[in-house]
Amino acid sequence: MSRPPRRLLACLGAATLIFLAAATARAQLPEIVKIGVLNDMSGPFADQSGRGSVVAAQLAAEDFAAQGGGFRVQILSADHQNKPDIGAQIAREWIDREGVATITDAVNSAVGLAVNQVMADKHRTFLATNVGTSDLTGKFCQPTTVQWTMDTYAFGSTIARAVMQQGGTSWYFISFDYALGAALERDATATILALGGKVVGSAKHPLGTTDFSSYLVQAQNSGAKVVGLADTGTDLINAVKQAAEFGIPRQQVLAGLFTQIVDVDSIGLQAAQGLLVTEAFYWDLNDDTRAFARRFEQRFGRVPTANQAGVYSSVLAWLQAVKAANTIEGEKVVAEMQKAPIHDKLFGTVTVRKDGRAIHDMYTFRVKAPAQSRSRWDVYERLATIPGDEAFRPLDKGGCRLVAQ
Repeated sequence: MSRPPRRLLACLGAATLIFLAAATARAQLPEIVKIGVLNDMSGPFADQSGRGSVVAAQLAAEDFAAQGGGFRVQILSADHQNKPDIGAQIAREWIDREGVATITDAVNSAVGLAVNQVMADKHRTFLATNVGTSDLTGKFCQPTTVQWTMDTYAFGSTIARAVMQQGGTSWYFISFDYALGAALERDATATILALGGKVVGSAKHPLGTTDFSSYLVQAQNSGAKVVGLADTGTDLINAVKQAAEFGIPRQQVLAGLFTQIVDVDSIGLQAAQGLLVTEAFYWDLNDDTRAFARRFEQRFGRVPTANQAGVYSSVLAWLQAVKAANTIEGEKVVAEMQKAPIHDKLFGTVTVRKDGRAIHDMYTFRVKAPAQSRSRWDVYERLATIPGDEAFRPLDKGGCRLVAQ
């Protein structure tokens, strides 16, 4: 038998190397890339995130597949019950037993900080889409975490600037007595003081408070021009409703530092009218946000919140980064997301900084009066668009150890 020509052997060898390289590249990704949506499914933040965030993640996976995909995606979900230990336990079990590649949402700041450390230890990405505390990209920053949608600095600084421009120079805070409330009040206070205003006092309330009468009386008696609500979800809803009964909106400016469209819907325009809020997303901003809102509403029954829009956008960006980096290793995927601006239909141009903060525009709105609203979800009048580099904390001011690297 004659020997094959050397040229044929060389071609066969090259083809074998190409095949092996391709096989090795494919082997870096699991057969199914799993995404865990971890949030409050039944408590005070369930309307803001909850099952709607699962739908948002599913829509992102579907759009990724329609764009060419490259691997199968599975969405898991769980309720952390607003308990950091439960959230951390679910995160560990998801990674160790289910092979989950990323966790998104979290919604509760204390839970988010706990999950943040677990994901860093496991070298998996944490899409901290709706974790409010700005400490997540400050002293607790990790190379595996991206904080999308909002944070307490952006909420506090933007609404403080808007209210101060209208003469609201003295403030009284009613705040959650846990990590989110403390961070909201702290970050808003920093801006108020920097602009020459003052904070005359504050009251702290536990998560799940239903009677705000004593706190509202203190706010009225303080003489402050502005009452800032440094809470969210069901607590915020109860506070705004009771503030209307006390007549506070007629006497003082009422500012909800962390308010979403479902909160306004629950309060009702009669009680919520005039409330000032800061949001990262509103369904009626432009053609792209309206188109997504129609899809989401067909699937879920109502328009998306900023939290749910953030889950969609961050998951889609993460899937694209996983495909480009060909790995689910958290550090490498986040580095891929940081390489270039992300052109997102819901949040505009998004850049992910070295501290993990996703930078995009923020908005200040005034809640409409009932007579101004054309439909159930037509609730906001836009007052200002705040560019991301102004809305979010300067990169060198957060104390993130990654910034100097």
